[in-house]
Amino acid sequence: MADDLGDEWWENQPTGAGSSPEASDGEGGGRDTEVMQQETVPIPASSKKTKQPKECFLIQPKERKDNTTKTRKRRKKKITDVLAKSEPKPGVPEDLQKLMKDYYSSSRSVIELEELNLPDSCFLKANDLTHSLSSYLKEICPKWVKLRRNHTEKKSVLMLIICSSAIRALELIRSMTAFRGDSKVIKLFAKHIKVQEQVKLLEKRVVHLGVGTPGRIKELVKQGGLNLNPLKFLVFDWNWRDQKLRRMMDIPEIRKEVFELLEMGVLSLCKSESLKLGLF
Repeated sequence: MADDLGDEWWENQPTGAGSSPEASDGEGGGRDTEVMQQETVPIPASSKKTKQPKECFLIQPKERKDNTTKTRKRRKKKITDVLAKSEPKPGVPEDLQKLMKDYYSSSRSVIELEELNLPDSCFLKANDLTHSLSSYLKEICPKWVKLRRNHTEKKSVLMLIICSSAIRALELIRSMTAFRGDSKVIKLFAKHIKVQEQVKLLEKRVVHLGVGTPGRIKELVKQGGLNLNPLKFLVFDWNWRDQKLRRMMDIPEIRKEVFELLEMGVLSLCKSESLKLGLF
């Protein structure tokens, strides 16, 4: 009986949101679905985290490519380091002959190139890199004092020393003190000296030695201020290197002016054996 009364009492009770067992079950189910939704929300976030290392990994090869190109550019700028570490080799007459053929090969015929060849008798002993300028000049010209005394012709010199710059010319003049003695020396370069001033100096007095650049010497010959016929020795400052480790014949402008000067009577004087060439 008690059970029957209890059932009737529950049936007569008003149905509310908080009193119905079905409602309580519904609320419990809603909470379960909310919990399930909260658990599924972080899933796409975790998938994004896994993609981030892949993106960082793909950027690394680009940085490596940039580094390799930078190192290649730096290596190209350090070509002179190779020359600095290499042992210097003294210049020989064959070097001058080869440079002449390479320079004129595009504008001369085979027969004309053969005419440029100079016999070995035209060349003096080359510097083996053990000489100073004075000791080298004493070796190639042991009778310099006698030649100097017999030279009385103006607008000419007995010996020309050709170098790449005015600064180098001054260095050579200072380093040849032991050889020149009382010889008269003239500076034949363009820096701070006008051509007309050099022409007047050559006209006024007898000069024995000339030290300068091929461009200015060529201009003096062209204007008639310097006569090459009495010239006995033509010495190239061949083995000296500047701050960029370039020799005088490695500089295109100097090389061009040297060959133009050689064609202004120097080659013919060499073939007649009245002029000797030296490589210092």
